[in-house]
Amino acid sequence: MMKMLSGVWALLLGVLLIMLGNGMHFTLIGLRGGIEGFSAAELALVTSGYFMGFLSGARYTPLLIRRVGHVRVFAALGSFMSAGLITFPLITEPWAWTLLRVLVGFCMSGIYVAAESWLNNAATNETRGKVLSAYMMAQTLGIIGAQGLLTLGDAGTSVLFICASILVSVSFAPILLSAVPVPAVDVARPMSLRHLFVSSPLGTVGIFLLGSVYATQSGMGAVFGTQIGLTASQIALFVAMMFGGALVLQYPIGWLSDQMDRRKLIFAAASLGAASCAAGWVTGGGLLPLMAAAFFAGGVTTPLYALFLAYTNDFLAAEDMPAASGGLVFTFGLGAITGPLITGWAMQVMDPFAFWLVLGATFSTIALYALYRMTQRAVVPVQETESYLGVLPSTSPVAVEAAGAWAAEHAEAEREAEEQP
Repeated sequence: MMKMLSGVWALLLGVLLIMLGNGMHFTLIGLRGGIEGFSAAELALVTSGYFMGFLSGARYTPLLIRRVGHVRVFAALGSFMSAGLITFPLITEPWAWTLLRVLVGFCMSGIYVAAESWLNNAATNETRGKVLSAYMMAQTLGIIGAQGLLTLGDAGTSVLFICASILVSVSFAPILLSAVPVPAVDVARPMSLRHLFVSSPLGTVGIFLLGSVYATQSGMGAVFGTQIGLTASQIALFVAMMFGGALVLQYPIGWLSDQMDRRKLIFAAASLGAASCAAGWVTGGGLLPLMAAAFFAGGVTTPLYALFLAYTNDFLAAEDMPAASGGLVFTFGLGAITGPLITGWAMQVMDPFAFWLVLGATFSTIALYALYRMTQRAVVPVQETESYLGVLPSTSPVAVEAAGAWAAEHAEAEREAEEQP
């Protein structure tokens, strides 16, 4: 393990620092937006702006890399992102924040593409699973740690935005000073949504709905906390609990994924998410029930993402997996753009607790559709399924493709080992 980390520790450190800055800015939007008097609908549009930019970045960054190289693209996007973060407190208008979020989302997606290309190039077939797992761990810890940093300043000033900008700027030093140039990244053309749906209806519909859940949790969670009167520290803890739950539940759900019908596990995880949201809705803002609801609702979201990827790959030939990965990332992004808009509208028309109502309804739809699909398709024998590898919803198609390739290779190796006398 130490030998594996010795070759990628600088990249992982840089990713950790980037996620500290990006995680701060996600929660800061809700905190500062509340102070500025932005409505839930306005902040929902700001939230969706990030995912609009993220989708565009995933599509166009590979083209930029092929034209001018990893290092220049990485440095340029980092500079723009750092500048964007520091601009938020200077122009406190919803339209300006939406444009800035599009910029930050585009830059962040491009940064992921470049960083994940370096990581994938640094890994071998034997170490790729461990490298990707360490990468996901660094991302999650960065987001959780960012919530702690938010308690050190006042969201009503520019200090925390400046700190986020500094973290992002500093993060590029270990990456750029250690990473060697790699061949231009070649992301497969995304599979059409129609083809993807025919191959795996549950994977396609499920990941679209999960995009709505993830974007609502990460983007509107702080808005919800602000509107029900939580303190800044309580909001930071609330958001941290969502990602902390994912950190804790990722392994047990991943282990179960390789032992049983994945549709049953999708149904169970989505049902747990729906029940958690129902608890958050009916408890009326009690701190302990809210934290518990955040832990379990957020805890199943990230594992469900990897579960949908693995389930979809079960029905694909190895040569189709890269294109399917791009199609799934695109589908997830469409859901991520839509989810906050619906949630923000509901919170505006009803009350802040519509946050839980929309999330719970979406989880319930995933669970019911998984139940329906069990009646439409025969179960894939466990020994014929691809291996599960935890992948975060925030990654680019590069990491998703690499995870799919590893899963196929790992599953094939296990089958060959079982067949040997």
